Amino acid sequence: MAFVREAYVTLCTNENYVSGAQVLAHSLKQSGTTRDLVCMTSTSLPQYSREILRNSYDTLIDVDLIDTLDKDALALLGRPELGITATKITCWTLVQYSKCVFLDADTLVKTNVDELFQRPELAAAPDIGWPDCFNSGVFVYKPSMSTFSALVNCLKTKGSFDGGDQGLLNEYFSSWSTQGPEHRLPFTYNMTANAAYGYAPAYERFRDDVKIIHFIGATKPWHSKPSTTTQKPSNQVEALTQEWHAVNRDFNASQPHTQPMYYSTPYTPLPSDHDTFNYEPQSSNSNSNSDHSSDHSSNDNNDNNNNSDTSSNNNSGGDSMMAAAGPGPSPTESYSFDIIANLIGSKMEKDK
Repeated sequence: MAFVREAYVTLCTNENYVSGAQVLAHSLKQSGTTRDLVCMTSTSLPQYSREILRNSYDTLIDVDLIDTLDKDALALLGRPELGITATKITCWTLVQYSKCVFLDADTLVKTNVDELFQRPELAAAPDIGWPDCFNSGVFVYKPSMSTFSALVNCLKTKGSFDGGDQGLLNEYFSSWSTQGPEHRLPFTYNMTANAAYGYAPAYERFRDDVKIIHFIGATKPWHSKPSTTTQKPSNQVEALTQEWHAVNRDFNASQPHTQPMYYSTPYTPLPSDHDTFNYEPQSSNSNSNSDHSSDHSSNDNNDNNNNSDTSSNNNSGGDSMMAAAGPGPSPTESYSFDIIANLIGSKMEKDK
């Protein structure tokens, strides 16, 4: 019998999302989940923030950042900071797990959702803006180095139509909308908070069925302080925001020896001070690094051959597949597609 290990996975690579990731972890623990909690993060985070995440998650894994650098698509989306969300595809490298549920750090789990692990890859809920696409804030997937390699290739050849992770994932899993119902999660598993305001009657009808709230948009619950009055919230979005603050209060109450979580200010893009993978195709006469050359062939069976032997712990600071393949670049360098392909190939050969 194959070894089965499953996890909830999130991504937190800048301080603006530390508060969200912390409360997400607490909401999962409140739900009584039996699965591991994993947070992918960046070494650029200050030590204080890393300790917050380390105390909230079973495993903290450093990953190298991937940026689409698609300014035009991001401008159309109105979220120039979201290019770095392409780092999310690194979750497919967590091959020590047989199946995972990815949750954005701005989601809040209201009840136990462990039944999601019975769903196949790729299972997700429709996006409120274009229901033939799925929202990538919550999805079920199977870690696989070959899938990760294919996603990198998709980013190289097709790109992301919205400049972020959602456009890329919908490009790669383009058959999602025509697959069977097991791939389509009910909206209640990824209810975007603005839907409660935009379609208030439906929210009032189905609010008790909501399992996961997703606070999309640039302004997050932790950008505001909790209400100090007993006055009824003025709208549904405000009420959902107060639900988030209620979970945060419960977290603070359970941590008597730590200071209450700080409230961050709305996100302002800052110059990067860490290594970022700039996904710009090389010219045809560019040379790849021969030191990293390897056979790129692999399959999903090879991805999981060592599942039973692979484990992570709270002190694992270099578990990213790029770190395993070799030393990274200096902060002024960026990886080309050829280098990335060879790094992936090296990791896949190592995992065989």
